[in-house]
Amino acid sequence: MTHDSQDHQESLTAAGDAAGLQALISRAARAGQGLPPVERWNPDFCGDLDMEIRQDGTWFYLGTPIGRMPLVQLFSTVLRKDADGKTYLVTPVEKVGIRVVDAPFVAVEMTVTGSGDEQVITFRTNVGDVVEAGPEQPMRFVDEDETGGLKPYVLVRGRLEALVARPVMYELVEYGEEVEIDGEQMFAVRSKGAVFPIMPLEKLQRLSA
Repeated sequence: MTHDSQDHQESLTAAGDAAGLQALISRAARAGQGLPPVERWNPDFCGDLDMEIRQDGTWFYLGTPIGRMPLVQLFSTVLRKDADGKTYLVTPVEKVGIRVVDAPFVAVEMTVTGSGDEQVITFRTNVGDVVEAGPEQPMRFVDEDETGGLKPYVLVRGRLEALVARPVMYELVEYGEEVEIDGEQMFAVRSKGAVFPIMPLEKLQRLSA
């Protein structure tokens, strides 16, 4: 299929504002019909877009925050993180790179149902994804060297993760328990039968002392 000059102008990298991007992505992703199958699309790389997702989950385009949540939600549905570690907006015909400071999503709320092996921890992200942590959507905890703190992440889909917001993290650790993993006593949380180690128990005791 050949692209004429009009098609070329109607590219993501040429969109002059967020509304122009919205029109292009809406047509490509058929918004409103569930998540588009971005993992199955294999378009050409068309360069980088001046778009950035900050650590607090705020999206910027051309240096300006995107204030309209429906727009951010639309863009979030065509995000894909590839094996090269970079994050892209993907449509059937284009793939453009964007910058992600930390994680593309932020988990802003959590609920817990059940207990023991039946316990399920469910997160809601800043763009409305609902994620049940478990074997398919694991959690991981990363030491934050500069603060001595912890940064928890939960997998949302593909390789895209949500950073668990600090207030939610404090709520999460309330559900922590002592678990032996590979002969080591760990402080961990469980969800959908999976156990996610937060830190060695001796480290927790040292921090709590």
